[in-house]
Amino acid sequence: MTFAEPYSDLDLDDTELRAYFALMDVAGLLRHKVEQQLRQSADLTYVQFKVLARLGLDSPTGSLRMTELADEVVYSRSGLTYQAGQMEKSGWVERSPSPDDDRGVTLTITESGRQRLARALPGHVDVLRELLFATLSGGDVDTLATLLEPVLVHMRALPPRSASSRRR
Repeated sequence: MTFAEPYSDLDLDDTELRAYFALMDVAGLLRHKVEQQLRQSADLTYVQFKVLARLGLDSPTGSLRMTELADEVVYSRSGLTYQAGQMEKSGWVERSPSPDDDRGVTLTITESGRQRLARALPGHVDVLRELLFATLSGGDVDTLATLLEPVLVHMRALPPRSASSRRR
């Protein structure tokens, strides 16, 4: 694509631009519907769902260090600390000192958190199937994952959001 002045030095071809806008629009529309579903079925925010899912589905112990969790759910440390506090008040998680680092904090899902996650998951899966996977074949889904995974690895190799300096 050729950009008009003063942007003529920018170099994105039509396919790259199409891919970029399609990815951003799909992500935005999907996120909106997912957030709607999570609120209606389980009174969860998307971040709260991601935290519960990482703890309840991905962690064998149901626990993760807060800094690791912040980087994995792509959220700031202070934002995750706030969310963890709200989730702890609701009884969905517990915070405790990290066993391997005195300065660290570990977040653990509770039975109540597992029940909340179980309330959210069926509708969540339905939204994903309806909006994301319905128009794709099994091979397309594999291709999509194969295309996005190296991009995600590349982006996660950059300094995590939790390592960025705080604005004053």
